[in-house]
This record gives sequence, C-alpha cells and structure tokens, in this order.
Amino acid sequence: MKPLAGINVLDFSQFLSGPSAALRLADLGANVTKIENPAGGDICRSLYLSEWQIDGESALFHAINRNKKSITVDLKESTARAALRPRIEQADVVIFNYRPGVTQRLGLDYASLKALNPGLIYGEISGYGERGPWVSRPGQDLLVQALSGIGYLNGNADQPPLPLGLSVSDIFAGDYLVQGIMAGLVQRSATGGGCLVQVSLLDTLLDLQFEVLTTWLNDGQQDPVRSAVNNANAYIAAPYGIYPTADGFLALAMAPLPRLGELLGCPALTAFSDPQSAFDRRDEIKTLLLNHLRQQTSAHWLELLEKEDIWCANVLNWEQLIASEGFKALDMVQRLTLHSGKTLLTTRCPIKIDGAIFTSPVGAPPLGADNPA
Repeated sequence: MKPLAGINVLDFSQFLSGPSAALRLADLGANVTKIENPAGGDICRSLYLSEWQIDGESALFHAINRNKKSITVDLKESTARAALRPRIEQADVVIFNYRPGVTQRLGLDYASLKALNPGLIYGEISGYGERGPWVSRPGQDLLVQALSGIGYLNGNADQPPLPLGLSVSDIFAGDYLVQGIMAGLVQRSATGGGCLVQVSLLDTLLDLQFEVLTTWLNDGQQDPVRSAVNNANAYIAAPYGIYPTADGFLALAMAPLPRLGELLGCPALTAFSDPQSAFDRRDEIKTLLLNHLRQQTSAHWLELLEKEDIWCANVLNWEQLIASEGFKALDMVQRLTLHSGKTLLTTRCPIKIDGAIFTSPVGAPPLGADNPA
C-alpha cells in the first residue's frame, strides 16, 4: 500500500505549480481528482512545449497529470459549485493556484471551505504572496525569475542576465507546497484541525537562492561577480566550471590547484599554491584550464582525475545519459497507458520509501472522464 492511500485531494489548479504538487501526492497514493472547466479544462492541455502532442493534448499535460481523475465543473455557476459540496466535505486536501481574489469571488476561499470541512488542508500557490505592490502581477515562471535576481547568477560576466532553462519556480513551488501539505496532515492527526498552506513562486526562488543570498546579505551586499570564463557559481573559486575538451565537455568542481596541475600535466597551475589566488585570479586560472583541457578527450582527463578522487564528471546530453549504466540503475522511466490505449514514457516519482519505487501505469485523464453518470 502506498503511504497516502485513503487521502482524497481535489486539484483545482492549472498549468505547472499546483498540478505538480497534486502529481506528487498522487504518486504517493492519494486519490486526486482534477476539477476542470468544461470549456477546455486545464489550460495545460493545450500548452505545448513542442509540436508533439498525444490524443490532441500536450505531452506536458500527460506527464504532469498522470494517475489523476477529471471532473468538469463550471465554477462560475452557483448550482455547479453547490454540487461540489459533498466532495469538499469528504476531501482531505484541496489545491488552488488562482489569481488573487478569484477564490473569494467563487466562494472557494479557505474560510468558506473550512466552514464546510474543519479538517481540510487548503494548499494555495500564488505568484508573489498575499500583499504588497506585486500581488496582481502575472505569476509566470520567467517573470518571477526576472524579479528574483536569479538571472545574475547564470552565464559569464560579459553576458546579460540569463534565466534557468527550466520552470524552476513552478516546479519547486509545487514541491514546497507538498512539504506544507504533509506537515498539515501530520498536524491534523494530532489536533483534528486543518490548516491553510501558502507558497508563492517568488518565495520559492528566494529560498532556492538561500546560500548565495545569505552571503550577499552579510558580506556588505557586494554584487555577485560572475567569472568571465566558464562561470558556474559566482561565489566559488577556480577551477569550478564546465570546460570544453577535444571531444566534449568536462565539469570540474572544487580541487586544490597545485595537485590538479600535477595530475593534468599543466605546470602553470602548480604556481597557485595560495588558496586565496583561486578567488583573486579566478579568470586567469580558468583560462589556463580552458586552453589545456582542449588538448585531450574527456575520457583521458576523467581517467587521470577520477582515480585520484578529484571531483569531476563528463557532461552528458540526454541521449548519452539514458544510454549510461548509471541512469539505467535508477529505473527512472515509466510507461503510462492512456485511455486511448496509446502509451507515453515519462519519469517516475523520485521518492523511495523502504526501498519501494512508486510508479503508476495510469495516464492523465481525458477531460471530464470521471463526471457522474
């Protein structure tokens, strides 16, 4: 039995952040029902990351809504909302990521639902919290990245701010919401009462930067200085970065420069015996490495470094990753079967409990597939 078996979740959310939280709860055994607009449903059904689709809907929707049910409800109609009351009374968790004020207008805010179900765990994701001048801004991932400062950590010093190539605020906000919901469920087991769990996309990205933001807050608020050469972390000294080799790329983490110079056959590096020089002369050191590592293949350098426990790795593309034995050992891919009988490969839940891997062969539901007959 999965650990959340018997937990009933109503997922009112759309796009990525809320549905990703509901996905993780479903992966762990919760019974998750999507509440969708009859006119098209979750907008993510038509949010294409590429031209590829399956059964007329986006692959993203199928990946992020596996193992859920779907009912359609026109939440603007009072009679339709009233029909949801028995489900709300029986729910353990509800999830919303509507714009500010929408749940209040619909009578689906926390106070209203708590009156129906005092033990309800109410999960809510917003863009920028509940107050302040940014509350009404669109809670879209790229825009949140832009406001969060995270773009100034990526790319080399001469490049403009660069966003991360993933919807990081959406995905991590979903993870944080799950943490809060699980805490709420534990609290309810002790007190019998529910709670309101709130996460914002901006809070999420600020916490994601806790390491470097804490440094900035306490070191005189000096701007992070990105490397001019192969930047990987604005606060970490050379050799930290990714370097081209004769046939690919090599990642180097922290390493003592004289020892690294000996192993690589790069005498110029052995001169940097003072650890402070790895910070003060970071770009000079990285340029030396950049020119030296181009001379041999990645496999050549890895053979020299790995046996001496120097922190390094080959830089793989997805094709190379999936072909690797390390990836195969994780068993991270599962096959879903859709209602049409078509199949879809996607990742599994990354959490193991007592060694158990949690998968489900059930694909995302067609719109309204679980409407009452």
